[in-house]
Amino acid sequence: MSMRVEQKLALDKFNVDEGNPHILVDQERLDAATARTLTLACPAGLYTLDDKGRLVFEVAGCLECGTCRVLCAHAPGGMRWNHPGPSFGVQYRFG
Repeated sequence: MSMRVEQKLALDKFNVDEGNPHILVDQERLDAATARTLTLACPAGLYTLDDKGRLVFEVAGCLECGTCRVLCAHAPGGMRWNHPGPSFGVQYRFG
């Protein structure tokens, strides 16, 4: 039986470095269009807009795909993206 993408991703392990997130977002340097695009493009759905339209990001569950990094490349200082430190980040557990 084949598995859906959501089922495969549920098998992954996420070890988040709470004190040192690998992605930091500076909302002040991102325009509203970029913020909205991040909410639509993140495959893990980690970007949302709050009730005041501000961008909210949750690092736990990040797939480290770099989509957000590419989308913010036009906004210097809008995002700091680094690979997680040793033993942190996502561990893919299915093919």
